Amino acid sequence: MDRRKFVKSTCLGSAGLLLHGVLSNAQSDASAPALPPIETHGLPQAKPSPLGMPGLFPGRVVEVSSPDAIVHNRVSQPLINEMLERGMKELTGESSAAAAWTRFIEPGDIVGIKINPSGAPACCSSPEIVREIVSGVLSVGVPAHNIIVYDRYAYEIDIGSYQALVPANVKVLGIQDAYSGMSGYDMNTYCQANFFGEWETRSYMASIVAHGLTKIINVPTRKDHSAAGVTGCLKNLAYGSFNNVARSHRAPYSFTDPLIAVMCSVEPLRSKAVLHIMDGMRQVWHGGPLTQVQDFIHPAGTLCIGTDPVAIDTLELEAIEKKRQEKGAPSVWEHDPGSITSNSQEFFHDPRKNLFYRRPGHIASAAKLGLGIADRKLIDHRRVA
Repeated sequence: MDRRKFVKSTCLGSAGLLLHGVLSNAQSDASAPALPPIETHGLPQAKPSPLGMPGLFPGRVVEVSSPDAIVHNRVSQPLINEMLERGMKELTGESSAAAAWTRFIEPGDIVGIKINPSGAPACCSSPEIVREIVSGVLSVGVPAHNIIVYDRYAYEIDIGSYQALVPANVKVLGIQDAYSGMSGYDMNTYCQANFFGEWETRSYMASIVAHGLTKIINVPTRKDHSAAGVTGCLKNLAYGSFNNVARSHRAPYSFTDPLIAVMCSVEPLRSKAVLHIMDGMRQVWHGGPLTQVQDFIHPAGTLCIGTDPVAIDTLELEAIEKKRQEKGAPSVWEHDPGSITSNSQEFFHDPRKNLFYRRPGHIASAAKLGLGIADRKLIDHRRVA
């Protein structure tokens, strides 16, 4: 199979849907292994929702910024409150933040807040932002015990101390280390592909995503990624909602494009992710997603809000590329063999080095799957200072 094409087979009960010719935008490396077919199996009873990706406002991204939002590495809770309120009103056109939240959330919902604790404590989803999102969900009438802050790994959540930093009665869940009825993975909902001859070729969707939650608010951070190019809305959702995802990249090659895009297209994940609030307080421009090197973390002081994860990630990629250019670092599209190192410490401290040939083309692949708009000319980028 041509490496620049993939076939996605979505099996909904006895029905099958084949999507052909979704192209990868990443550069082709002559010695890279061929891209295998990717098969997906969603929930047969899942019903697509108009609130799902790309959501109510395709292509619209509201970027709210303040130079005082983060000072001396401290995030201002009062300013986050104001920024999120103004951003929500600008996104929806509503006159109040409470009315804006009702466009996405109903009192009977069980709401998951998908954080990104990877990179804690230096760069992870800011607790100040998570608290304000919880307040917005509470304002709709959702009880605190129906709000679940979650990610894959409990140990990363522990490093970020989210349990101590969110309001009372809000649940905090690490999928792989928790043993409640909503933990674990649904063995009937998966993506299957054999990338490098791995013994387990399936990645299963988290049970809480497949069955426990009714809505998901995605709170990614703004940072680069050594394999995917950037960690944004799409990767935070995909690789935080499925297990066994590290198999998609084996140095120096990566199949994060198109796997990230394909995973986000699987129901019910696609329909449940109704809102994306990107934490751009700290912007990692090299060493992501785990860097602790402050020299590579820019205090950008921004929030990006929208229902279209592709549009938000497109702007994120643009911002990280700009910062790397300012710092004299090569583009995340760089595929020079001389830039590749197997020494992780060299990668973490030298922005000219990388562990993989990065694949930021997953953003454009997601657009081709109908998850949003990647064409910069078609993105309604609204800036609020």
